[in-house]
Amino acid sequence: MNFNKIGLQVPEILLPNENIDLHKWSVVACDQYTSQPDYWDEVKETADDAPSTLNVIFPEVFLEDSDGDERIKNINTSMQEYLDFAVLAPMENKGFILVDRKTSQAPSRKGLVVAIDLEQYDFNKGSQTLIRATEGTIVDRLPPRIKVRQDAAIELPHIMVLIDDPEYTVIEPLFSQNPKELYDFELMMNSGHLKGYAIDTPDLIQQVADALEKLASPEVFAKKYNAENKDVLLYAMGDGNHSLATAKAIWEKIKADSTESEMDNPARYALVELVNIHDEGLQFEPIHRVIFNVNPEQLLKDMHSHFSGNCSICRCGNSDEMNKRASEVANINNVHVIPFNDADGYGYIQIENPVFTLELATIESFLNDYLDQNGGKVDFIHGDGVVHELGVKEGNMGFFFPPISKDSLFKTIIFDGALPRKTFSMGEADEKRFYLEARRIK
Repeated sequence: MNFNKIGLQVPEILLPNENIDLHKWSVVACDQYTSQPDYWDEVKETADDAPSTLNVIFPEVFLEDSDGDERIKNINTSMQEYLDFAVLAPMENKGFILVDRKTSQAPSRKGLVVAIDLEQYDFNKGSQTLIRATEGTIVDRLPPRIKVRQDAAIELPHIMVLIDDPEYTVIEPLFSQNPKELYDFELMMNSGHLKGYAIDTPDLIQQVADALEKLASPEVFAKKYNAENKDVLLYAMGDGNHSLATAKAIWEKIKADSTESEMDNPARYALVELVNIHDEGLQFEPIHRVIFNVNPEQLLKDMHSHFSGNCSICRCGNSDEMNKRASEVANINNVHVIPFNDADGYGYIQIENPVFTLELATIESFLNDYLDQNGGKVDFIHGDGVVHELGVKEGNMGFFFPPISKDSLFKTIIFDGALPRKTFSMGEADEKRFYLEARRIK
């Protein structure tokens, strides 16, 4: 069943059979803990040779290892085995899954697992489609992800897509309908608790579609955002931007070789979790940067030159002093303040009259070209603690960024377009989506 007007498909969702230990089955999104292989070693130890989504994903911490092709081959083999031996089996009916996630930071974060139409998604700059990226998509980063997905029999989503539903009309009312429980278990690595419920009756499916259609009404949209001449944005990417872009790229390749009658190929759709941006359990966190293999002092000198005298570098005695002084300067109009750390300690960068709205965009306007020309590697870090740990090591440098307001996200995307890549995160690393549900894509 498809609701084309709102880019929605009612999928056949696959779940682990009743004999599977879900604590061992479910692991965190593959793009987390990318500088912490020890985390993934502990995940492997916890899974302990049991059926696990660890066997059907490619943790990005290992993307640059030499055994990538062998790992992908094993992923595809495990996927097929999980299908052949009914480790994964379809839900009783096609439908959605209502989820309730307890995290280390929130007692409840609600979501709805659905399939969305990749025909109504465009990750390119200036997109006006129903489904849009919230941050810049780096096309050069898609090939390794395409390599993982292109021969995969199933998809397992860590993608979270936002809807702007201030009246709580789509997801929240479903909990009062006494839906059938599908799972209820503790997540590994002290990452909280997960419950899931079947939304698979015609009336509840229609209830979801009707509420989404109202949000997508051009009249409602124009009034909400004061956007008379703008195309409707219903779904905005939250997490998993490059994963959805990968699915889109593969679908475009398949579509080029398809006939009109083959347009309902399962690869046209992608399984995602919808989350209301107004959910109290959803917190926006900044994504920091740690730079490896650089000379921090030279980098700061070159940064000062790049910003033509509008940049000053202030050293501080410790992180507390850095935070105090940086917060005081941040209250000055038309100034960007970016705290940093390196092997010599802590400080902050003050840039006057910045060209960009966001501090991250200001720094990246220098940093991207600098690393291309001088070498060095950047990693995207969730949580201050990891930056404090990694940034102070010799040859490293960390940058701390403030969070973006989730209340202004949709309007920003509508009027300004996508934000710089990895601008924000929905929660800390351990709050990210854990793999559980699957769907056939071949």
